[in-house]
Amino acid sequence: MTEATQIIDRSLQKVVGGTGIAFLGTIIALLLALANRTLVARFFTQDEYGIYSLAIVIFNILVAVAILGLQGGTPRQIAFHRGNKDEAKVRGIIRSSIVLAAIASVILSLALFFASDAISTHIFHIPELTPALRIICIGIPFAVLLVIFTSIFRGFGRVAPRVYFNDILRNALFLLALGVIVLLSSSFIGIMYAFIAAAGLACLGFALYMIKKMPLSLRNSEGSRPVMRELLLFSLPLLGSSMLILIIHWTDTLMLGYFEDSEVVGLYNGALPLAQVIPVTLTSMGFIYVPVASRLYSRGHTEELKRSYQVLTKWIFSLSLPVAMLLLLFPDTILSLFFGSDYAEAALALRLLSLGLLVHTFLGANGMSLLVFGRTKLVMWAGLIGASLNVVLNATLIPSLGITGAAIASMVSYFAINAFRSITLYRISGIHPFTWNYLKPLIASGIVISIIYVIASNLLTVEYWMLPLFFILFLVIYGMCLLLTKSFDDEDIRLLLAIERRTGVDATPIKNILRKFV
Repeated sequence: MTEATQIIDRSLQKVVGGTGIAFLGTIIALLLALANRTLVARFFTQDEYGIYSLAIVIFNILVAVAILGLQGGTPRQIAFHRGNKDEAKVRGIIRSSIVLAAIASVILSLALFFASDAISTHIFHIPELTPALRIICIGIPFAVLLVIFTSIFRGFGRVAPRVYFNDILRNALFLLALGVIVLLSSSFIGIMYAFIAAAGLACLGFALYMIKKMPLSLRNSEGSRPVMRELLLFSLPLLGSSMLILIIHWTDTLMLGYFEDSEVVGLYNGALPLAQVIPVTLTSMGFIYVPVASRLYSRGHTEELKRSYQVLTKWIFSLSLPVAMLLLLFPDTILSLFFGSDYAEAALALRLLSLGLLVHTFLGANGMSLLVFGRTKLVMWAGLIGASLNVVLNATLIPSLGITGAAIASMVSYFAINAFRSITLYRISGIHPFTWNYLKPLIASGIVISIIYVIASNLLTVEYWMLPLFFILFLVIYGMCLLLTKSFDDEDIRLLLAIERRTGVDATPIKNILRKFV
């Protein structure tokens, strides 16, 4: 085994090892968040669910601003300087991140409190939104610090703390509080108190954990001042980028609130969280990919980074495709299952959003890779293109097409931003995800699944209980296409062996099958 191969294998094993924990945490968080939304949608009116959705969007936007781009800058800079053995810089980055984010979050929390009435009455024309915003603004510092603490541990390649506190504890506490509210038949405003209480308790728990488990002592403050400036210069372009991405994620909801009523906002937010399940594998793998890839880049291993990108993208897409197929082919059934039959009207919107996010997953961690190469301005330009398209298309399409217009705007924006990222990444580094072993099973399985869908849609009505069966069927079809087209690479096999060693699960039957086709 060559040195380059060993470097690739070690990097892939680190990413997949961390991804297992991150993926589990993200899945649990998604299930809990979906349960939270389902409770709100089913036990409160569609109008109240719309107000809740608008409040959450405004909250998330202000949290993103208060983070100052540090969610990307902090882990990248920590990993980079750890690779150069510069502990003073690492220590300064940690201290600076916490101080900067804490100050910004308090300022924005106060700003939302005093501006809540103007936002509710003059922008959205929904006076009932005012008390929701005045309560939820209290949670901004808690949510920001949760992200900063997570980013610090991410720089050290530590995934578990995010899973414990941000993914599980925060969402579980909110679900528990929602359950109590539903049982006691409390008013809608109780949801907002539950939301900030969950964030506050999770933040407190994370802070105590950080004091005890911090990988590096912060007592020596050497390097803090120059690092604060360096960190801001690196991270602020990422703030612009993250804001632009948020525009793509949330402008549809905000502009629906402006052009339509809160009931339409609630309907659209039945489709949106379901579609956001598709990139969960990409998000989970990307969480640990950035620090691992940053260390490869800092040591000059660009070719190894390129090959790691291709292998990881194939795994990400393979795990995402079956879920995407369910959402694309049976959107009305899935919406009715989670939110009730009234939300089936959003089926076309769910289909369009799912297609946009599937393309995003298909092209892999392109934005994260640009970040690894230090091209934060290119990341920001990509976001600017997507966000501009999103705003223009939403303003043009929503008045005539409603939620379908909003979904089209988001889908086109995802296409544009990922095309720009992938093209620029290829031009500066030669990195791309496309290999024949990636494309062959995709084409073959797409043909087979399309045939099955046409037959099934003409012969039967898809019921709730059939969805798991179709999921398994799509998974089997894609797996068989991987085998029959001989699309497994040597790195895939070694990665499977590493997973077997890490988990202790006997993969002998799988290995015996692979030997016949590889």
